[in-house]
Amino acid sequence: MPASERVPEVGLSAAAAALTEGELTVRGRVQGASNAVLYCETEHDGGTLACVYKPVAGERPLWDFPDGSLAQREVAAYLVSEATGWGLVPPTVLRDGPYGEGMVQLWIEAVQDEETALLALIEEDEPGPGWKAVVEAEVAEGRTALLVHADDDRLRRLAVFDAVVNNADRKGGHLLPAAGGRLYGIDHGVTFHTEDKLRTLLWGWAGEPLPAEALAVLKGLGTALDGELGEQLGALITAAETDAVRARVGRLLETGVHPLPSGNWPSIPWPPV
Repeated sequence: MPASERVPEVGLSAAAAALTEGELTVRGRVQGASNAVLYCETEHDGGTLACVYKPVAGERPLWDFPDGSLAQREVAAYLVSEATGWGLVPPTVLRDGPYGEGMVQLWIEAVQDEETALLALIEEDEPGPGWKAVVEAEVAEGRTALLVHADDDRLRRLAVFDAVVNNADRKGGHLLPAAGGRLYGIDHGVTFHTEDKLRTLLWGWAGEPLPAEALAVLKGLGTALDGELGEQLGALITAAETDAVRARVGRLLETGVHPLPSGNWPSIPWPPV
């Protein structure tokens, strides 16, 4: 039985302490990931939590991101998520582990059923009520289908968050519906670039006015970036990248709308799931 099923629910602060201070034991490897992703358990204060450990040593070099920086970007994304108050990213820390320094993140047990469906391919030309169109996609034998995502406030918050952190890889598999109606986003290693690299499946609101909630959160982020949050990010990403976060927040507040694809970079991640 996975640790996440046999351990009582813990508060996020307790989870962060366990991830930071607990004894980390590797139990297996998550298959299909481009970088090393290890399923682990951490023991702390008599309890055990399931978590994911991504050692820096297991990161595959990328042509457009500095080597050995993905773990720090994951932690930086968590800090921005916490500053929004939306809690979109599971507790994430940077620490030493069995294979050196790396990112350690609370394991989230996804709940997948028809009621939690967030993405779909439909044969109609327009999405039905409760759905937003993303892009027309090729399917088998030359046929096309419309990729749609749910018109869901949780997804909309993630879309705003991704615009702030400049997420270059918001795939369907990076959306984790959890028990209690929570929705988490994971895999934020390719974020915070100074160039516009936003690639996402959540384009359904592109060009639409940002909701009042998002504008209030963005104003709070702008203040936080001039204080403690800015200092925290400065220890994880470059000064130019931190300045770029401020600029993106300012641009979102100035335009008041969800961003459109730039046209200078593929707007849909591949593979999309």
